[in-house]
Amino acid sequence: MAEVDQAEKPKERFAPKDPPKLDPPKDDLISVEELSQCDGNHEGRPTWVAIMGTVFDVTGNKSYAPGAGYHLFAGKDASRALAKTSLKEEDCSPRWEDLDEKEKGTLKDWFTFFSKRYNVVGKVNGESIAE
Repeated sequence: MAEVDQAEKPKERFAPKDPPKLDPPKDDLISVEELSQCDGNHEGRPTWVAIMGTVFDVTGNKSYAPGAGYHLFAGKDASRALAKTSLKEEDCSPRWEDLDEKEKGTLKDWFTFFSKRYNVVGKVNGESIAE
């Protein structure tokens, strides 16, 4: 029994205390241009962050709003920056395949974290996918 509990702990590690009711993931294709317009700076538009080409709606989280700490991720595929745990604008890139295994693991952890908190609104069509 203890082995089962320990096997479940990594999954629970990213689970929010109050899990939101998420919509079924969408697989709509979203252009890089459309993603860039969802950066929190355009009234009436949502705020989106992409990870490994999957687009998450982070609209309700003030951390991604203009002037907030994670705003640089808004409207972009931030895979590389998340993998490197970097807040540098130059690291905010969809390119992640050349990263080391530890960074790829960190990126997968971020993907899991986001997938337990935010609705998936689609997939980036084109350039945002790892190059």
